[in-house]
Amino acid sequence: MNQDYPKHYCGVFGIFGHPHAAELTYYGLYALQHRGQESAGIVVCDDQQFCAHRGMGVVSQVFDSDVLSRLKGSMAVGHTRYSTTGASHFRNAQPLTVDCKRGQIAIAHNGNLTNAAKLREELESAGSIFQTTVDSEIILHMMVQPMQSGHENNLVETVRRIEGAYSLVIMTEHELIGIRDPFGFRPLSIGKVGESWVLASETCAFDLIHAEFVRDVEPGEIVIIDKKGLRSIQAFPDQTRRAFCIFEYIYFARPDSTIADRNVYKVRVEMGRQLARENRISADVVVPVPDSGNCAALGYSLEAGIPFEMAFVRNHYVGRSFLQPTELIRDFNVRVKLNLIAELVKDKRVIIVDDSIVRGTTSKARVNNLKEAGAKEVHVLVSCPPHMNPCVYGIDFPDRSKLMAANYSLEQIRDYLNADSLAYLSPEGLVKSTGLPRDGFCMACFNGEYPVPYDPLIAKNIMERRRERVESLGDALALEERQRRLF
Repeated sequence: MNQDYPKHYCGVFGIFGHPHAAELTYYGLYALQHRGQESAGIVVCDDQQFCAHRGMGVVSQVFDSDVLSRLKGSMAVGHTRYSTTGASHFRNAQPLTVDCKRGQIAIAHNGNLTNAAKLREELESAGSIFQTTVDSEIILHMMVQPMQSGHENNLVETVRRIEGAYSLVIMTEHELIGIRDPFGFRPLSIGKVGESWVLASETCAFDLIHAEFVRDVEPGEIVIIDKKGLRSIQAFPDQTRRAFCIFEYIYFARPDSTIADRNVYKVRVEMGRQLARENRISADVVVPVPDSGNCAALGYSLEAGIPFEMAFVRNHYVGRSFLQPTELIRDFNVRVKLNLIAELVKDKRVIIVDDSIVRGTTSKARVNNLKEAGAKEVHVLVSCPPHMNPCVYGIDFPDRSKLMAANYSLEQIRDYLNADSLAYLSPEGLVKSTGLPRDGFCMACFNGEYPVPYDPLIAKNIMERRRERVESLGDALALEERQRRLF
């Protein structure tokens, strides 16, 4: 994905009680592909026996009909991943599985634990051995440790110790479990297809498999699905503060998904309308940056009464080029993804609408493309507030030194973009567009108010010590190998 835009986190899916569990999980992950394109995996359970298949790449690359035919069982959990923590490597592909005293367990995780480094160090000091670098394995290690008597008590104790953002789908030999953190950072929904229960990051996955949406998993809730049906445990009964990631509405979720009874498409169109109310500009045409800016640009066009044109055409089949372009093709990485129809903007005053500006390099290229095509004026409008802070809950927003809005004034950014004007949607306008209360959102990337305390220095020191141990071990192994060859 282009570095000027935030990367997605992950998509999780689970199904209980369906004879074609693997196939429906495949389709569910296919619908959630936008949430992660690095790796994908499915684990099925057939008569208490687990069978897994994971691989690097998108869902359609990892699975085919032969693979799916071998994944037999009536219960399954699936995951499509972008690495918010842990390297992009096969060993970090999920769902992760473990075989322990309690039996086999598989876990799929969407989010980021803010106390992961501390917990991992505690577990390693107690003798735990880790095979991956992802947060999900920490949760597995904690789940299998003896805590209180009873499986459900163990699960409650585990989720009370982990901090940060997490929506989990866990499969044991007898049940499917969905868990959402007490702040509700990440979405997780419950559905039914026939008599079978389904869990998914977004409701668009239900639509594809003809499942009926039942409700969202509540923040802090643990839902346990087995042969008796669904039962619920509230692990944080005293927690009242909510902090749903508002960037789901801005960018991450698919427009056809519904979150907290709000259709994402309608919310984004309303963001564009609110953007027009706050920033009236005389122009001839409104142009979106596809696909993420489409809804907001349409909303602006409807509210302002300015014609809407899809002047940028997106190439949906962009892969990695084996030939790296030189000056022969300027701005190759930008132009190969979006090509401009010059006739639609020539000699016109153009408003270009995007959902965010992170580093600004791609936005600058867009403005230059428009002016090279003959646009008389180019006005840049953004359907969210300026990004001022990194995200520690699972979005790949860079540190402040790489965030344009954190280091430059509005006028300096406008000048860098070569735009005739630049405006962002206000925080108040953003929240108003959702129709939901302000205190129900996390907006830390805009205002720096982090709902879950996080000390980056502690995590950094722990990770540096671990890296030193790894490097020392690597040097020792290299020396041993050289000695072995000599003798």
